[in-house]
Amino acid sequence: ADLVLFVVEGDLTDTEHAALREIAAARRPVLLVLNKADRYTRSELERLSEVLAGRVAGLLPPDSLVIAAARPAEQWVIRVDEQGNETEETRQPAPDVAALRSRLWEVLEREGKTLAALNASLFAGELSSQVGARVLAARRTLGERVIRTWCIAKGVAVAINPVPVADLVAAAVVDVSMVVHLSRIYGLPLKRSEAGGLVKTIGSLMLLLMGTVWGVHLASSALKLGTGGLSAVVTGGAQGAVAYYSTFVVGQAAEHSLANGMSWGEGGPKHAVRLILDSLDRDSILEQAKADIRARLRA
Repeated sequence: ADLVLFVVEGDLTDTEHAALREIAAARRPVLLVLNKADRYTRSELERLSEVLAGRVAGLLPPDSLVIAAARPAEQWVIRVDEQGNETEETRQPAPDVAALRSRLWEVLEREGKTLAALNASLFAGELSSQVGARVLAARRTLGERVIRTWCIAKGVAVAINPVPVADLVAAAVVDVSMVVHLSRIYGLPLKRSEAGGLVKTIGSLMLLLMGTVWGVHLASSALKLGTGGLSAVVTGGAQGAVAYYSTFVVGQAAEHSLANGMSWGEGGPKHAVRLILDSLDRDSILEQAKADIRARLRA
Protein backbone atom coordinates (compact mmCIF):
# COMPACT_ATOMS: atom_id res chain seq x y z
CA ALA A 1 0.00 0.00 0.00
CA ASP A 2 1.22 3.49 -0.85
CA LEU A 3 -0.90 4.96 1.95
CA VAL A 4 -2.80 3.38 4.86
CA LEU A 5 -6.19 4.66 6.02
CA PHE A 6 -6.56 3.51 9.62
CA VAL A 7 -10.31 3.76 10.27
CA VAL A 8 -11.77 3.99 13.79
CA GLU A 9 -15.23 4.80 15.14
CA GLY A 10 -14.22 6.37 18.44
CA ASP A 11 -11.39 6.33 20.92
CA LEU A 12 -8.67 3.76 20.17
CA THR A 13 -8.98 0.36 21.82
CA ASP A 14 -5.86 -1.42 23.06
CA THR A 15 -6.01 -3.73 20.05
CA GLU A 16 -6.31 -0.85 17.62
CA HIS A 17 -3.49 1.04 19.29
CA ALA A 18 -1.22 -2.02 19.07
CA ALA A 19 -2.10 -2.48 15.38
CA LEU A 20 -1.41 1.19 14.70
CA ARG A 21 2.00 0.92 16.37
CA GLU A 22 2.80 -2.10 14.21
CA ILE A 23 1.86 -0.29 11.01
CA ALA A 24 3.75 2.84 12.02
CA ALA A 25 6.82 0.72 12.79
CA ALA A 26 6.71 -0.58 9.20
CA ARG A 27 7.17 3.06 8.13
CA ARG A 28 4.00 3.15 6.07
CA PRO A 29 2.38 6.58 5.61
CA VAL A 30 -0.86 6.59 7.64
CA LEU A 31 -3.98 8.73 7.89
CA LEU A 32 -6.13 8.15 10.97
CA VAL A 33 -9.78 8.39 9.86
CA LEU A 34 -12.43 8.98 12.52
CA ASN A 35 -15.50 7.55 10.80
CA LYS A 36 -19.21 7.77 11.72
CA ALA A 37 -18.79 11.39 12.73
CA ASP A 38 -22.59 11.83 12.43
CA ARG A 39 -22.97 9.99 15.74
CA TYR A 40 -21.34 12.83 17.65
CA THR A 41 -22.16 16.45 18.38
CA ARG A 42 -19.72 19.16 17.40
CA SER A 43 -18.38 19.46 20.96
CA GLU A 44 -18.03 15.69 21.24
CA LEU A 45 -16.09 15.58 17.97
CA GLU A 46 -13.76 18.31 19.17
CA ARG A 47 -13.10 16.47 22.42
CA LEU A 48 -12.63 13.11 20.67
CA SER A 49 -10.22 14.67 18.19
CA GLU A 50 -8.12 15.97 21.08
CA VAL A 51 -8.09 12.52 22.72
CA LEU A 52 -7.07 10.77 19.48
CA ALA A 53 -4.34 13.33 18.81
CA GLY A 54 -2.92 12.53 22.23
CA ARG A 55 -3.12 8.77 21.61
CA VAL A 56 -1.11 8.93 18.37
CA ALA A 57 1.40 11.57 19.44
CA GLY A 58 4.82 10.29 18.50
CA LEU A 59 3.37 7.67 16.15
CA LEU A 60 1.80 9.85 13.46
CA PRO A 61 2.26 13.47 12.34
CA PRO A 62 -0.09 16.00 14.01
CA ASP A 63 -2.15 16.52 10.81
CA SER A 64 -2.86 12.81 10.27
CA LEU A 65 -6.37 12.84 11.78
CA VAL A 66 -9.29 13.21 9.34
CA ILE A 67 -13.01 13.15 10.23
CA ALA A 68 -15.54 11.45 7.94
CA ALA A 69 -18.92 9.76 7.75
CA ALA A 70 -18.76 7.12 5.03
CA ARG A 71 -22.37 6.03 5.49
CA PRO A 72 -24.31 8.32 7.81
CA ALA A 73 -27.23 6.84 9.71
CA GLU A 74 -30.67 7.12 8.12
CA GLN A 75 -32.73 10.11 9.21
CA TRP A 76 -36.45 10.36 9.78
CA VAL A 77 -38.02 13.17 7.74
CA ILE A 78 -41.54 14.61 8.15
CA ARG A 79 -42.97 16.00 4.96
CA VAL A 80 -45.99 18.31 4.85
CA ASP A 81 -47.97 18.59 1.62
CA GLU A 82 -49.99 21.57 0.44
CA GLN A 83 -53.01 20.34 2.33
CA GLY A 84 -51.07 20.15 5.56
CA ASN A 85 -50.87 16.39 5.64
CA GLU A 86 -47.77 14.99 7.28
CA THR A 87 -45.92 11.87 6.19
CA GLU A 88 -42.86 10.26 7.72
CA GLU A 89 -40.10 8.70 5.70
CA THR A 90 -36.44 7.84 6.05
CA ARG A 91 -33.67 9.53 4.16
CA GLN A 92 -30.14 8.34 3.58
CA PRO A 93 -27.76 11.29 3.86
CA ALA A 94 -24.92 11.48 1.37
CA PRO A 95 -21.50 10.29 2.52
CA ASP A 96 -19.44 13.02 4.15
CA VAL A 97 -15.92 12.30 2.93
CA ALA A 98 -15.02 15.71 1.53
CA ALA A 99 -12.34 16.33 4.15
CA LEU A 100 -10.79 12.92 3.52
CA ARG A 101 -10.87 13.38 -0.25
CA SER A 102 -9.25 16.79 0.10
CA ARG A 103 -6.57 15.41 2.41
CA LEU A 104 -5.81 12.57 0.00
CA TRP A 105 -5.36 15.02 -2.87
CA GLU A 106 -3.00 17.08 -0.75
CA VAL A 107 -0.92 14.02 0.07
CA LEU A 108 -0.84 12.82 -3.53
CA GLU A 109 0.07 16.23 -4.94
CA ARG A 110 2.77 16.84 -2.37
CA GLU A 111 4.14 13.35 -1.77
CA GLY A 112 2.78 11.11 -4.53
CA LYS A 113 6.06 10.34 -6.24
CA THR A 114 7.85 10.00 -2.92
CA LEU A 115 5.18 7.61 -1.63
CA ALA A 116 5.40 5.46 -4.75
CA ALA A 117 9.19 5.36 -4.55
CA LEU A 118 9.11 4.61 -0.81
CA ASN A 119 6.57 1.85 -1.28
CA ALA A 120 8.56 0.32 -4.12
CA SER A 121 11.73 0.30 -2.05
CA LEU A 122 9.94 -1.15 0.99
CA PHE A 123 8.36 -3.87 -1.12
CA ALA A 124 11.64 -4.66 -2.83
CA GLY A 125 13.39 -4.87 0.53
CA GLU A 126 10.72 -7.14 2.02
CA LEU A 127 10.63 -9.33 -1.10
CA SER A 128 14.41 -9.59 -1.15
CA SER A 129 14.45 -10.62 2.52
CA GLN A 130 11.69 -13.20 2.00
CA VAL A 131 13.36 -14.68 -1.09
CA GLY A 132 16.72 -14.72 0.66
CA ALA A 133 15.25 -16.51 3.67
CA ARG A 134 13.59 -19.14 1.48
CA VAL A 135 16.74 -19.71 -0.58
CA LEU A 136 18.79 -20.09 2.61
CA ALA A 137 16.22 -22.55 4.03
CA ALA A 138 16.35 -24.60 0.82
CA ARG A 139 20.15 -24.59 0.90
CA ARG A 140 20.14 -25.72 4.52
CA THR A 141 17.80 -28.60 3.67
CA LEU A 142 20.08 -29.72 0.84
CA GLY A 143 23.10 -29.16 3.04
CA GLU A 144 21.68 -31.45 5.73
CA ARG A 145 21.25 -34.21 3.16
CA VAL A 146 24.78 -33.77 1.82
CA ILE A 147 26.29 -33.77 5.30
CA ARG A 148 24.46 -36.93 6.35
CA THR A 149 25.39 -38.70 3.10
CA TRP A 150 29.09 -37.98 3.61
CA CYS A 151 28.87 -38.82 7.33
CA ILE A 152 27.55 -42.29 6.48
CA ALA A 153 30.15 -42.75 3.74
CA LYS A 154 32.97 -41.79 6.09
CA GLY A 155 31.63 -43.86 8.98
CA VAL A 156 31.31 -46.99 6.84
CA ALA A 157 34.72 -46.48 5.21
CA VAL A 158 36.45 -46.05 8.55
CA ALA A 159 34.58 -48.94 10.17
CA ILE A 160 35.48 -51.52 7.52
CA ASN A 161 38.96 -50.27 6.57
CA PRO A 162 41.42 -52.95 7.74
CA VAL A 163 44.47 -50.76 7.15
CA PRO A 164 45.45 -49.01 10.41
CA VAL A 165 45.98 -45.22 10.51
CA ALA A 166 45.34 -45.01 6.76
CA ASP A 167 41.64 -44.55 7.53
CA LEU A 168 42.50 -41.21 9.14
CA VAL A 169 43.88 -40.02 5.82
CA ALA A 170 40.82 -41.30 3.99
CA ALA A 171 38.62 -39.50 6.51
CA ALA A 172 40.25 -36.16 5.70
CA VAL A 173 39.64 -36.72 1.97
CA VAL A 174 35.94 -37.35 2.67
CA ASP A 175 35.65 -34.12 4.66
CA VAL A 176 37.23 -32.08 1.86
CA SER A 177 34.89 -33.60 -0.73
CA MET A 178 31.88 -32.83 1.48
CA VAL A 179 32.91 -29.18 1.89
CA VAL A 180 33.38 -28.84 -1.89
CA HIS A 181 29.78 -30.06 -2.40
CA LEU A 182 28.45 -27.75 0.32
CA SER A 183 30.21 -24.76 -1.24
CA ARG A 184 28.41 -25.41 -4.54
CA ILE A 185 25.05 -25.56 -2.78
CA TYR A 186 25.70 -22.16 -1.19
CA GLY A 187 26.82 -20.61 -4.46
CA LEU A 188 30.42 -20.15 -3.27
CA PRO A 189 32.25 -22.96 -5.08
CA LEU A 190 35.60 -23.76 -3.50
CA LYS A 191 38.61 -25.46 -5.03
CA ARG A 192 39.76 -28.60 -3.27
CA SER A 193 42.76 -26.74 -1.88
CA GLU A 194 40.48 -24.03 -0.48
CA ALA A 195 38.12 -26.62 0.96
CA GLY A 196 41.12 -28.40 2.44
CA GLY A 197 42.21 -25.20 4.14
CA LEU A 198 38.75 -24.77 5.63
CA VAL A 199 38.70 -28.38 6.85
CA LYS A 200 42.17 -27.93 8.32
CA THR A 201 41.02 -24.86 10.25
CA ILE A 202 37.94 -26.64 11.57
CA GLY A 203 39.91 -29.81 12.33
CA SER A 204 42.53 -27.98 14.37
CA LEU A 205 39.81 -26.29 16.41
CA MET A 206 38.05 -29.62 16.93
CA LEU A 207 41.33 -31.13 18.13
CA LEU A 208 41.61 -28.24 20.59
CA LEU A 209 38.00 -28.31 21.75
CA MET A 210 37.23 -32.04 21.69
CA GLY A 211 40.60 -33.74 21.98
CA THR A 212 39.13 -36.75 23.79
CA VAL A 213 36.99 -37.68 20.79
CA TRP A 214 39.97 -37.50 18.45
CA GLY A 215 41.94 -39.48 21.04
CA VAL A 216 39.46 -42.35 20.76
CA HIS A 217 39.68 -42.11 16.98
CA LEU A 218 43.48 -42.33 16.99
CA ALA A 219 43.60 -45.00 19.68
CA SER A 220 41.21 -47.21 17.72
CA SER A 221 43.38 -46.84 14.63
CA ALA A 222 46.51 -47.66 16.64
CA LEU A 223 44.74 -50.72 18.08
CA LYS A 224 44.24 -52.00 14.53
CA LEU A 225 47.96 -51.55 13.98
CA GLY A 226 48.94 -53.40 17.17
CA THR A 227 46.80 -56.43 16.39
CA GLY A 228 47.43 -56.65 12.68
CA GLY A 229 43.86 -55.59 12.00
CA LEU A 230 42.32 -58.51 13.95
CA SER A 231 40.48 -56.12 16.28
CA ALA A 232 38.91 -54.18 13.42
CA VAL A 233 35.60 -55.90 14.04
CA VAL A 234 35.66 -54.75 17.67
CA THR A 235 36.94 -51.23 17.15
CA GLY A 236 35.52 -50.52 13.69
CA GLY A 237 31.96 -49.77 14.76
CA ALA A 238 32.97 -47.36 17.50
CA GLN A 239 35.59 -45.71 15.33
CA GLY A 240 33.14 -45.40 12.46
CA ALA A 241 30.63 -43.67 14.74
CA VAL A 242 33.29 -41.22 15.94
CA ALA A 243 34.31 -40.54 12.34
CA TYR A 244 30.65 -39.94 11.47
CA TYR A 245 30.38 -37.48 14.36
CA SER A 246 33.54 -35.61 13.43
CA THR A 247 32.37 -35.18 9.83
CA PHE A 248 28.99 -33.99 11.11
CA VAL A 249 30.74 -31.26 13.12
CA VAL A 250 32.94 -30.32 10.14
CA GLY A 251 29.82 -30.07 7.97
CA GLN A 252 27.98 -27.90 10.47
CA ALA A 253 30.95 -25.58 10.88
CA ALA A 254 31.57 -25.32 7.13
CA GLU A 255 27.88 -24.65 6.51
CA HIS A 256 27.94 -21.87 9.13
CA SER A 257 30.83 -20.19 7.34
CA LEU A 258 29.31 -20.62 3.87
CA ALA A 259 25.88 -19.35 4.95
CA ASN A 260 27.59 -16.17 6.17
CA GLY A 261 29.50 -15.61 2.95
CA MET A 262 32.69 -17.35 4.09
CA SER A 263 32.73 -15.40 7.34
CA TRP A 264 32.91 -16.75 10.89
CA GLY A 265 31.34 -13.69 12.51
CA GLU A 266 32.65 -11.46 15.26
CA GLY A 267 33.84 -14.26 17.55
CA GLY A 268 35.96 -15.92 14.88
CA PRO A 269 36.13 -19.63 13.96
CA LYS A 270 36.94 -20.89 17.47
CA HIS A 271 33.83 -19.23 18.92
CA ALA A 272 31.66 -20.53 16.07
CA VAL A 273 32.92 -24.12 16.40
CA ARG A 274 32.51 -24.02 20.18
CA LEU A 275 28.89 -22.87 19.83
CA ILE A 276 28.22 -25.68 17.36
CA LEU A 277 29.76 -28.29 19.66
CA ASP A 278 27.80 -26.97 22.64
CA SER A 279 24.54 -27.12 20.67
CA LEU A 280 24.95 -30.77 19.61
CA ASP A 281 23.73 -33.80 21.53
CA ARG A 282 26.81 -35.98 21.05
CA ASP A 283 25.25 -39.18 22.40
CA SER A 284 22.19 -39.02 20.15
CA ILE A 285 24.34 -38.29 17.08
CA LEU A 286 26.64 -41.23 17.89
CA GLU A 287 23.62 -43.51 18.27
CA GLN A 288 22.27 -42.26 14.95
CA ALA A 289 25.71 -42.84 13.44
CA LYS A 290 25.77 -46.47 14.60
CA ALA A 291 22.26 -47.05 13.24
CA ASP A 292 23.10 -45.47 9.87
CA ILE A 293 26.34 -47.43 9.56
CA ARG A 294 24.64 -50.73 10.46
CA ALA A 295 21.87 -50.06 7.97
CA ARG A 296 24.35 -49.26 5.20
CA LEU A 297 26.45 -52.36 5.93
CA ARG A 298 23.34 -54.56 5.88
CA ALA A 299 22.34 -53.02 2.56
